[in-house]
Amino acid sequence: MQKLVQGIHQFQTQVFRSHQALFEELEHGQRPETLFVTCSDSRINPNLITQTGPGELFILRNVGNLIPPYESMGGMAAGIEFAVEGLQVRDIIICGHSNCGAMQALLDPAKLEGLPATRAWLSHARKTERVMGESYGHLHGNQLLHATVEENVLEQLENLRTHPSVAKAVSTGMLHLHGWVYKIETGEVFAFDPDRGQYTSVTGTEGLAPLDPDHRATDLSI
Repeated sequence: MQKLVQGIHQFQTQVFRSHQALFEELEHGQRPETLFVTCSDSRINPNLITQTGPGELFILRNVGNLIPPYESMGGMAAGIEFAVEGLQVRDIIICGHSNCGAMQALLDPAKLEGLPATRAWLSHARKTERVMGESYGHLHGNQLLHATVEENVLEQLENLRTHPSVAKAVSTGMLHLHGWVYKIETGEVFAFDPDRGQYTSVTGTEGLAPLDPDHRATDLSI
């Protein structure tokens, strides 16, 4: 706790003072253009990765960056609805990441021993689990885990489309959906390109191998 208290002191005496005008403006409201959905993993810092400041991202986080279907309701549905209807964000990003513990648990349920709430939450990734079992039997170890991370992002995008506010905004061209994977060990970020059927670097450098025709990863290099 002492480290956190020292950090708050540094923020108040150095960071806040140098950006006081920004914070005074933000006191009157927020106008983020992007909803950023990612994992609760402590290694993921959306503002650091995207080099954005206060007020620029509306962030929702949970174990495994999951989007329960709309009929499940709950906190994620409320956050999505508020971002789309209330804040009128223009983009929604679902960002998975390498070496995700939630995806490891999906592949090895024994890791969920003694974690009933986590096991129940990961039921929202059952589509991912089913697809991995049906289409990825040829992969093992890190390759299988990386493919699961990628596949889960795509499956959660499908769940996102079940939310009425999202479906309406997408149909009118007011909202765009994006699937990203962040590679912790290199800092690279890859985005799924549905037209090309593959993940490629958001900065323009080709990165990941192509997916097969129904957009399922068959090889992975992240």
